[in-house]
Amino acid sequence: MKKGFLIFIACLLLYKIHHAQTRIDRKALVERHTVINNKFDSLSSLTVGNGSFAFTVDVTGLQSFPDAYAKGVPLGTQSEWGWHSFTDTAGYRFEETLKDYHFNGKDVSYAVQLKEPERKKNAVNWFRQNPHRLHIGNVGFEILKKNGSAASVSDIKNIVQSLNMYTGEIHSTFTVEDIPVEVFTYCHQHSDAIAVKVISSLLPEKRLQISLHFPSPTSDWKDAANNFSEKNRPATTVLSQTATNVLIKYSLDTTSYYTTVQWQQHFEGQKNSNQQYLFSPVNGNEFSGTFLFSEKRPASPSPTFSQTQLSSQQGLEKFWKSGGAIDFAGSTDKRADELERRIILSQYLTKIQCAGNYPPQETGLTYNSWYGRPHLEMHWWHGVHFALWGRKELLDKSMGWYKKVEVVNNAYKIAKRQGYDGLRWQKMTDNHGNEGPSSVGAFLIWQQPHFITFAELVYNQTNSVQTLNKYKDLVFATADFMASYAFYDPVLKRYILGKGVIAAQERFKAEETFNPTYELAYWHWALTTAQKWRERLHLLRNKKWDDVINKLSPLPIQGDKYLFAEHPTDSYTNPEFRTDHPSVFGALGMLPQTKMVNITLMKNTFDWIWDNWSWKETWGWDFPMTAMTAARLGMPDKAIDALLMPIQTNTYLTNGHNYQDDRLTIYLPGNGGLLTAIAMMCAGWEGNKVPNPGIPKDGKWKVKWEGLKKMF
Repeated sequence: MKKGFLIFIACLLLYKIHHAQTRIDRKALVERHTVINNKFDSLSSLTVGNGSFAFTVDVTGLQSFPDAYAKGVPLGTQSEWGWHSFTDTAGYRFEETLKDYHFNGKDVSYAVQLKEPERKKNAVNWFRQNPHRLHIGNVGFEILKKNGSAASVSDIKNIVQSLNMYTGEIHSTFTVEDIPVEVFTYCHQHSDAIAVKVISSLLPEKRLQISLHFPSPTSDWKDAANNFSEKNRPATTVLSQTATNVLIKYSLDTTSYYTTVQWQQHFEGQKNSNQQYLFSPVNGNEFSGTFLFSEKRPASPSPTFSQTQLSSQQGLEKFWKSGGAIDFAGSTDKRADELERRIILSQYLTKIQCAGNYPPQETGLTYNSWYGRPHLEMHWWHGVHFALWGRKELLDKSMGWYKKVEVVNNAYKIAKRQGYDGLRWQKMTDNHGNEGPSSVGAFLIWQQPHFITFAELVYNQTNSVQTLNKYKDLVFATADFMASYAFYDPVLKRYILGKGVIAAQERFKAEETFNPTYELAYWHWALTTAQKWRERLHLLRNKKWDDVINKLSPLPIQGDKYLFAEHPTDSYTNPEFRTDHPSVFGALGMLPQTKMVNITLMKNTFDWIWDNWSWKETWGWDFPMTAMTAARLGMPDKAIDALLMPIQTNTYLTNGHNYQDDRLTIYLPGNGGLLTAIAMMCAGWEGNKVPNPGIPKDGKWKVKWEGLKKMF
């Protein structure tokens, strides 16, 4: 008995040792992809953040040269709460953006971009531009050369800059006229604060000072955080000051917020006429402190440099030790290291820019695109990966926004105005759920089922009544709109989607289009899933939903392939329809196989698109979507090829950002899409029995992963 017990203990210890040896060394995995900059590159700026606030720096470790980076990856400081509206002197009403369309026997109003009359055109521009996200501050260096002139970015020499994503530290060293400067930059993980430590003999000479400047907002589609003109100049006021601390209030129109600057050494400060503040130590070669940005006047002391440093180190370590990890070490495919790099950097970027309490904009918290507005159809790509990587709590945070919007009734108001039931989720929106006029966005519908996707992913991991009760009202109201939106054609004797729809592939005219393939499949899956929620709660099935499910139009077919929409019918002959998102893949990729989808037809469709699509006219998330469809079709080689296709919009910069073009230099849906696809390619999906179903079985890929969750 004793011998058997000892053998059992020995086996248990051997198992534990083996198990410990096979665990991924997450710190080593992350740190082997530490970002290194050795020269100025406007596309290589680096960011620290906490998911609700982010701070992007140049090669100096601060935001010293915003103009030099404006056309690259701008040096923004943005928060979830930092929004502003210019004063409306014309008294515009949202109703002035509406236009009536006659679809399916009734008039429906949509908020679109009107070109005339002038008053309505101006109203549309007003509601598209306001509110807009703010750049809440610029913290940089003012550097003087020996001759007293200001140093330019070309005067910054001997650059060695690193971003350690495991600790959230940006460490920057450089020289100015052969004099070294060393800078450490961190972001607090629970406060909107950055910490900076500077070491240089330039400090006591007053040739190196830290600057706090407040950019003016623009009314442009893009705001690159470098508008310091006198027009719309904000007012700033020092409310209090001590030897180591200063509190500044920012005011512009009806917007105000506060910046607390705290130094660990006594400082000297001055305010220039252009609302710029300069800080330097009274003496010594070292200067460290924090900049805390807050929507309301702070009631407690700011975190110190050491507290912020510790918060960053502990918060990032906790993030990396939680959830999933993928390690390609030992692979002989030359692309493996690059794919692993993209995975690590995408996790970091989405953690610091997309893990807040609101759906993020497509350029996160770095700079404004589309005036800083979130786009709800992109929330799928921003958020789904968190659930698949075992970090559902980060998805759950932004799901709270939908409840806030429901409470203020904005989504209900849109549905009611258009004569539908339930909630119609917006496309282009803001923190309060206001609808932004858009001649494309007003007709998109593929964002509508997203909330059901999010809720189902969370439920799959909790399997709890609490999750069902938490989200049921929004799931049901989302489905109510979907069922009422579907139009029953008495001639065809089936429900159709449209006319009055623009597909996810934004190449079809709303006035003519109906039954886009992906949207049909998504409607069927989401309404079926909503019925499952009712059954889990022991509620009767909704008869209206069932009627739509049972009589919904089948996916449109032409020959041996799926059409991209039932109308127009020239999917395969019109060159324009071989561009933008190949969203037909969403019907089997983003979605599981259902009775709506025939595998053979989808395989034929995939092969044709792979060979004939204009891939240079696509977006960053199209490649992960293609990979997901390839994986579900049993083509792992194509899945990897799609993720690493050498196309400009599938470029991942040194800092990990998914580059699209000169206008859209970063694109976080691409990063999120990459993470979603690779998680599915490794962990698979419900019902899948093949290990690593999206990874080639050619012997060149060695894959170790842990903590990932299956896709539905």
